[in-house]
Amino acid sequence: MSKIKMTIEDLLGEVLVPEKEQPYEVPKNWIWLKLKGIGNVKGGKRLPKGHVLLQEPTQYPYLRVADFRNGAIDNKDLKYISEETARQISRYIICKDDVYISIAGTIGKTGIVPNYLSGSNLTENAAKITDIKGTSNEFIHLVLNTDELQNQIKNSTVSTSQPKLALFRIEDLKIPLPPINEQKRITEKVENLVNKIEEAKQLIKEVQETFELRRAAILDNAFRGELTRQWRENRGLNEGSNEEFVDSFFSLPNNWKWVKLSDILQMQNGMSKRRGTNGTSIPVLRLADIKGNEFVASDLREIMLSDKEFEKYGLEKDDILFIRVNGSFNLVGKVIHFNLSREAAYCDHLIRGTFDKEQINVLYIKNLFDSHIIRNQIINKIVSSAGQNTISQGSLGSIIIPLPPKEEMDAIADVIEKAISKEETVLAHLDNNTHIELLKQSILSKAFRGELGTNDPSEESAIELLKEALQEQVK
Repeated sequence: MSKIKMTIEDLLGEVLVPEKEQPYEVPKNWIWLKLKGIGNVKGGKRLPKGHVLLQEPTQYPYLRVADFRNGAIDNKDLKYISEETARQISRYIICKDDVYISIAGTIGKTGIVPNYLSGSNLTENAAKITDIKGTSNEFIHLVLNTDELQNQIKNSTVSTSQPKLALFRIEDLKIPLPPINEQKRITEKVENLVNKIEEAKQLIKEVQETFELRRAAILDNAFRGELTRQWRENRGLNEGSNEEFVDSFFSLPNNWKWVKLSDILQMQNGMSKRRGTNGTSIPVLRLADIKGNEFVASDLREIMLSDKEFEKYGLEKDDILFIRVNGSFNLVGKVIHFNLSREAAYCDHLIRGTFDKEQINVLYIKNLFDSHIIRNQIINKIVSSAGQNTISQGSLGSIIIPLPPKEEMDAIADVIEKAISKEETVLAHLDNNTHIELLKQSILSKAFRGELGTNDPSEESAIELLKEALQEQVK
């Protein structure tokens, strides 16, 4: 039986979206249509049974959803197939003029394959929009990334053990189509704006990545006395040095001195007890209770402790604790400030440091142990065995620290807090990807509603463009 030949009117009826089903209003010379009106949707292909992906490059790249990134292809971990595998799945390639769309796993990721990967094989977890007519792959990629189309994709996904987006549902996605010249203007303007947003994101990333470097510089200058130089000058204090350790370290301001940590701190390991039946229920702090340089009071584990045990292991406000043992080398020796407003003891993964709080500022010590001056000493004192890294009381006590008078310690702690707080405030404002993504979506939304100020109402309606695209189907 011969296939019934369809007229232009028949085809228009199949692909145009009725007014009552249109997601939102667009300019008069735009139209709403189903994606299948301007392109074909074809799936990728899984590897034949017994065939495997290769790490070594061949002439046949195999693109996976994991390679889809930022509307292009991330080539850092590309996989390849053999010539024989490529021969068996040779019909399932994607070219530079197509648009890819993920249909399993992370669904709805779209983009365009760069020229050098044109002709790559495509995973079965993705599809391609190909044979595009009446528009461009750049336009389709952009419109598919609007909230409206992403929501359509989400609503079209079938939820099973592994959610999947069927090819026919991609064909039925409703998209707005402007006249061809407006498409070009939209694509150019959106890409320019989005590129500026991406440049801004990169600058933000660079600022974030240099935060630790700036923080380290603040601490280094603080414990060399540079941040309180003016403070000393206002009090008539001259520069000087302590000769005892100057060869190993650096010159200190007048009235500062180099001391061993054991000269100002008394240390004690924590308790190994994990449960008890008699006494008072007391929280025993663990590594899991640490956030940053402080303890958090949520979900603390409590153990029954006797009065004698609590007398030995009970903490006082502004005590400091050192991480004694940890699988992470970088955490060993880190100082945690105890400032909870409740009684607590501490476990044997920690070492408590007590000191004369009238003579030593706890924040000075906490920040000092975050500096390279101290960290470089700690690294050489850690013992590693069976995947665990440990530092002893004796090793901690032998660390050499710069010690200013108490009044200047207080000034240093205040200057550090203000400087780092300012950095963290800036970082918090910058660390707002949600705002950036909302800005990008706002641009896309305005673009595909005809609100960028680029639409020319005198241009011929996009319906004529669609008719031209469909004409081949009636020949």
